[in-house]
Amino acid sequence: MHSVTLNAVREHTVHPPDNGAAQPISRQALHLAVMDRLRKMITEGALAPGAHLNERALCEQLGVSRTPLREALKMLAVERLIDLLPNRGARVVTLSASDIADAFELLSGLEALAGELACERITQAEIDEIQALHCAMDDCYANGDLPGYFDCNQRIHDRINAAARNPALTQMYQSVNHRLRALRFRSNLHTGKWERAIEEHVAMLRALHQRDGAALGRLLRAHLMAKCTAVLAGMRVAA
Repeated sequence: MHSVTLNAVREHTVHPPDNGAAQPISRQALHLAVMDRLRKMITEGALAPGAHLNERALCEQLGVSRTPLREALKMLAVERLIDLLPNRGARVVTLSASDIADAFELLSGLEALAGELACERITQAEIDEIQALHCAMDDCYANGDLPGYFDCNQRIHDRINAAARNPALTQMYQSVNHRLRALRFRSNLHTGKWERAIEEHVAMLRALHQRDGAALGRLLRAHLMAKCTAVLAGMRVAA
């Protein structure tokens, strides 16, 4: 079994996120690429909650025409990341405190179930892949690379979910998680919360190595609800 250690607490500088709009998108599967780029911009705060989406400006930023942009917006509306407003364009969804609490409660249950099932069904190769992602995530943490950290973090959660071998669970998980990605990203902007998240991931990886489904399920549920608490506390401070 791989040993899992946590480096001593270090001083970190959080690098500003890349808003994803610097380079033109290739023409292949264009609307899907645009959707991914816009989702990243929403997650990292380049498109803030409530922001009106200016089609002309976005087309210039992404180097695309309005047709693939509008197709991408329709798909993001299905994911409930944006609202399409009749004759008024589109805007980024703003979630209420109640919306956030309900969604995190649901997602924590989905992740807990995924963890329990994954411990029964995961292969050693998949565990090794998650271990490697954890090491990469820890390197990003050490370097203050929040976007890189978050990407590794989400890939770890996705791999655990995939290892559950339950397509219905995965579909619902992805739907809810897309709505909360931006909030999960911002919950790590505070260094203390980021450190605690790393510690929680160390414990989750240990339970996965031990194939302790009950423990991993409890840890995943607690991890998500801690995120919820941090997000709601941040909203109260901002208000």
